[in-house]
Amino acid sequence: MARSTTRRRPAAPAAAAGETNPKAPCPCGSGRRYKHCHGSGYGQPVLRPFEGLPGEVDWVALRELVPAATAALTTTDGRSVTLASVLPGGTPALVRANGEILLGVQLQTSSDDVSRDLGTALAAALEAPAGAPVDPGPIGAAGSAGPRLQELLDLSAPFEVTVHDDFDFWLEGADVDATARASLRQANDMVMPTVRLAGLEAAYWCRPTTERGHVRWVRPEPEEALLDALARLGAAEQLSLGEGTRYAGAFRALGLVVPVWDVPGEVPGAEWAGPSAELHSRLEAALAVTEPLTADERRARAGLLSRQVTLR
Repeated sequence: MARSTTRRRPAAPAAAAGETNPKAPCPCGSGRRYKHCHGSGYGQPVLRPFEGLPGEVDWVALRELVPAATAALTTTDGRSVTLASVLPGGTPALVRANGEILLGVQLQTSSDDVSRDLGTALAAALEAPAGAPVDPGPIGAAGSAGPRLQELLDLSAPFEVTVHDDFDFWLEGADVDATARASLRQANDMVMPTVRLAGLEAAYWCRPTTERGHVRWVRPEPEEALLDALARLGAAEQLSLGEGTRYAGAFRALGLVVPVWDVPGEVPGAEWAGPSAELHSRLEAALAVTEPLTADERRARAGLLSRQVTLR
C-alpha cells in the first residue's frame, strides 16, 4: 500500500528561555493570549482607559452595564458637557441647537484606547457649531487621532451618575418630528430596568426578566487581591446577598473586575442597597487579610476563576 501523504501540522515552537509562550495568557492580565496582546507587535491596548478620571468605576459601568444614564462633565476650560450612556443611533457626540454638548460613552466601534476614541469625539464636538452635526473623523476601529479624555476634562470635578428609566433625555428641549418620537418610543421599550444602589460606588441592580434580577458591581481593586477576598468570603459562605441569592460569577471589563449576583426579580432594586452595603463591609475586611489562603479558600478561588470571563 502506498504511504499516506497526510502530514501532521508542525508543532508551534516552544518559547525560548526567558521568553513568554505565545499561546500563554499575557502577563499583563488582559485575559488575551500573549501573541494577541503584548506579543503581537502592534500598539498595545490601554487596559484601563478611564484610569485617572474621577469615578473610573462608574465610567466602566456606563460603558458596559447601564442602558440609560447621564453624568455632568466639565472641560479644562470650564465648558459643560453631558455624558450619556448612549446617544441616538450610537452617535459618539452631538451639539444641540442651544449649544449643549452630549457625549455618548457606548460607541459602535472602539480602538484599543476607548479614552482616545471618546476624546476625539469630544474635541470635535467642542469645535462644532450649535445644532450642526459632529464629525470627529475616523474613530474607533479605524484609529482615533484626537486627545484622550484625561487631557480634556477637569479631573477635580466630581462624577455623579443619574440613572434614567428611559431615553427621554435625548429630546429635552428639542423640537422633533413624529418619526423621531416613534424611534424614541421604540428605544424606550428596550430599556432594562436599572437602579444605582444608594451609598455604593458603581453598584447597579438590573432586572433582565420578571423572575430574576442581578446586582452587578464594578470594583476598583486589583484583580488578584479582589479574587482572594471573594474566595475568603466564599469559603466562609458569606458571599451571597441573603436568602434566595447567589454569586453568579464575574467578568473583566476595561481593566476592572465586575462581580455579579443573582437575586429574586420581585424585590425592588433599591432594596438591595442594604444587603450590598453589608457585603461591602465583609469584603473590605477580607481585603485587609494578609495571610495566605487556606486550602478551602484556594478551592473557592479556583471556582471563582472558572466563572470569570473577559469582555474587554
